Amino acid sequence: MSQLDAELEHAGEETALSPQMLLLEQLRITPEKQLPKMDFLFRLYGKPCFPRRELVAITGKAKSGKTFVTSMLMACCHVRDVLSFHRETEAPLRLLWYDTEQSDESTQDILKNRVMKMAGEGTFDIFNVRAVEWKLRRTLLLEAVKRCKPDLVIVDGIRDLVNDINDGVLAQEVMEELLHLATQEDCCIVCVLHQNKSGEDRNLRGWIGTELMNKAFEVYACEKLMPERIFKMEQTLTRKYDIEQTMYFEVGENGLPRGAQPLPKGGEIRDSREQLPPLNQAYRVCDEDGRWSFDVAHLFLDAMRNENEVGGGELRERVMQLSGIAIPFKYNQLLAQALEQKIIEKIERNGRTFYRPAPF
Repeated sequence: MSQLDAELEHAGEETALSPQMLLLEQLRITPEKQLPKMDFLFRLYGKPCFPRRELVAITGKAKSGKTFVTSMLMACCHVRDVLSFHRETEAPLRLLWYDTEQSDESTQDILKNRVMKMAGEGTFDIFNVRAVEWKLRRTLLLEAVKRCKPDLVIVDGIRDLVNDINDGVLAQEVMEELLHLATQEDCCIVCVLHQNKSGEDRNLRGWIGTELMNKAFEVYACEKLMPERIFKMEQTLTRKYDIEQTMYFEVGENGLPRGAQPLPKGGEIRDSREQLPPLNQAYRVCDEDGRWSFDVAHLFLDAMRNENEVGGGELRERVMQLSGIAIPFKYNQLLAQALEQKIIEKIERNGRTFYRPAPF
């Protein structure tokens, strides 16, 4: 019996429990405590994603496709499938897009000529607050969510909810405020934030980026591949479901995103006898004609390091590092070969993906 239960037996009597102790008892987690089941809004490649009562981050350099990705999510609130995104519910979702960055004209253009072309007619709650003072942006966001009752909130971008991205106290305050809002209003809040400007640095900008990484349930990174002008989006962090596949898309003549596949590194396809890619030669085998392929068994078993199980994200990182592969799409091909050849086997447990060496 907990202290609270003991006190309840003496209801009406003077209690020794402080307000803080009462709150702690409400926050206590036990095996028997009834908790609400996680409710995901979408699936990506068959895996649940974008849960209610959580924060999700979408990041990338400038012009890396972040707004294209959020446009797909907006459209998917009204149509069931958009590229690799699939809405979980049959009924449409309520959407709130809170744009802090672009002009009114740009926001309207994206709504009319991108989102609505993908989704058709629908009810959208769209607000542009770029011209509003930063403190008022926070207040108006809270009011908009409470009034509109959205299922999905997209804040593009959260950097404009603070006046200094390196103010640690303010960054923590904003993140806690957003997480509380998502919990109280039973919605998923998608936070869009740029990565650092340095070419090799993919960390989120400023202290607010650090706080977002600490609080986010999932993080997705966007990148523009040149010279083919193909965009990619990959999951870089999750607290539950690993999404190993990378989504690639390009912009069609109608201005809408469509599925695409990247070219090999270097932007052009070369005959393997002319020039071998700069990959780790320890995992390549060549035939008599000079054509080469990966020694999949050697590569994946080395990556497993004699371990019984390896998480999906960890295995991908190890294989790509060992082999020198730069494109996740190529890794996905090799993973499929390893599974087909029964070199490794896949295990799904508690919503996560693991791999282990297949029994001989």
